[in-house]
Amino acid sequence: MKLQHLVGGLLLAATAASASVTSPVIGRLLWSEEFNGPSLDGSVWNTYNGNGCQIGLCGYGNQELEYYHPNNLSVVNVPFEPGTRALAITAKRETIGSNLFTSGKVDTAGKVQVKYGMVEIRMATPKVGVGLWPAAWLLGTSLQPWPRKGEIDIMEMGGRQPAGLPSVSPDQFVGSNVITWAQAACVPGNESCAASTAWQTKNWVTPSRSLANRFVLYRLYWTDTQIRFTLVDNGRELDMYKAPISTVGSPALQEPFYLLMNMAVGGNFTPAATPDQITAPLPATMYVDYVRVYELDGKGEVKLGVGITQEVGKFGVFTDNTPVNNGQALGSSADFYIWNTGSMGGGNIPAYEGSNVLALNYFAPGQWFGGAIASRQAHDMSGFRNGSIKLKIKAPANVAFKIGILDTYTNHSWVTFPANTTAYGLVRNGDWGTATIPVSEIAGPLVALQSMSSLFEFLSVDGAVPGQPFQMAFDDIVWDSGVPGVAPVAVAAPTLAKAAAVTGSSAQTGASTLEFSVPARGWADVHFSVNGGDTQTVRMRADGAVSRHAAGGLKRGDVVEYRFTAWDAARQMAVDSAPKTVIVK
Repeated sequence: MKLQHLVGGLLLAATAASASVTSPVIGRLLWSEEFNGPSLDGSVWNTYNGNGCQIGLCGYGNQELEYYHPNNLSVVNVPFEPGTRALAITAKRETIGSNLFTSGKVDTAGKVQVKYGMVEIRMATPKVGVGLWPAAWLLGTSLQPWPRKGEIDIMEMGGRQPAGLPSVSPDQFVGSNVITWAQAACVPGNESCAASTAWQTKNWVTPSRSLANRFVLYRLYWTDTQIRFTLVDNGRELDMYKAPISTVGSPALQEPFYLLMNMAVGGNFTPAATPDQITAPLPATMYVDYVRVYELDGKGEVKLGVGITQEVGKFGVFTDNTPVNNGQALGSSADFYIWNTGSMGGGNIPAYEGSNVLALNYFAPGQWFGGAIASRQAHDMSGFRNGSIKLKIKAPANVAFKIGILDTYTNHSWVTFPANTTAYGLVRNGDWGTATIPVSEIAGPLVALQSMSSLFEFLSVDGAVPGQPFQMAFDDIVWDSGVPGVAPVAVAAPTLAKAAAVTGSSAQTGASTLEFSVPARGWADVHFSVNGGDTQTVRMRADGAVSRHAAGGLKRGDVVEYRFTAWDAARQMAVDSAPKTVIVK
């Protein structure tokens, strides 16, 4: 959603199509939000109340003109599709403070996380005109700032159309985007180094008729190597980009993301920069029928809550050879930062073990120094309270310093290594020594071990900054719980769909017609393909206790594969059927 001045050479369209996303094998339904209840589910969705100024980001970084308010969110019966309930996000001309418009925004941060799979959203947008900006997107759960955490925009409307494109209604123009950090994007005017795949690349669809007030499907196909965005309109699946997007070499896109949906009023993505430029008819409502996450070629994870697996046994913060149950690596799952580059840089002390070392050179006597290994994802270290942090340190005896840790709530805690003193077992004789720090002592009463951000920090001691240049180094940093651990086993995502939980069938009712039916007292969808072609998803017509859909245009010998997804009111969940195949006679 942050579409300021974006450039970059990262994540260009792939030259070779991957079967994973261009010929996807869609598996079980991992998770769904059907919006069929009386109101928005607070255990899944966070609502916004503000204009961004409350977090020091007025206009949410996009110069948006609206004030997001929970009153603009509801779960309603869709007026133009009887029998369908959906999340309604409504934009209005309404004054709150300095904002002349209100709208709604939700996300699943800290409640639902997605990694890989096919994300499918059934959505209807209003007439966007000039000024409305509906969007469905994802942000990385990484502790890194945007754009390093990554952003995946499944759909957004209301933007300026590229030069050279024949004029088309804003209601017939929708696009997608992926944004990450890239060194090549670090140019004047783009200090955030945000690299956009949409930069000078075709990333949109222009459907043949207006998208206003009718449902279509937006899909994200996401694997560990590629991303593909599509729009499914009246059974036709249309690609936003000309080719899949490579995610190779972008660690942010290998991590979990959370979902967001909103409808901005004005902002950088629209032609409207001021309130008087908003001409879109208001009030206006976007409807989201459902959000579903399916396995894609066997990949796909959905984690509920903060999604952190508790670490056990030994955890390697920075080590090459020490056996650990789990760990992190600089450049892929963690980053090393020197906080004051005016006093300290890289040194030349050889590693204690392996080939990697945190070697540092202090060159500005009288100035403070410090740094940290920052984890890209939070870690649950609550099982280490009775354990210790063991590390190798090489530092002059006359240098005082502190070792600390940091949780995701910004609580720091430190232990001190005074000059010319043996502390925590570290003998200061100018050679490598071992320090063993009790976790209970360094964490103290404030640090939340269940949600850690930095598992190693170092800092000079106030009033005892060095008076001479020196070099120091850290190596083999390991958290040890004191209890032998078994490497964490990946737990399957919470599955709201059980195979063969619904039973449906097909019947040939004519030479070119096949009727699908499934017992369902709520909504039901049929997913079918003909002769291995694109899968079509259709909301079936409710007929008492049975839902039906007739597919026409078939011919003798056509092979039709199909399955059903239906709402189980008793269990309050979406359920899938087993796939079936029929040959037209």
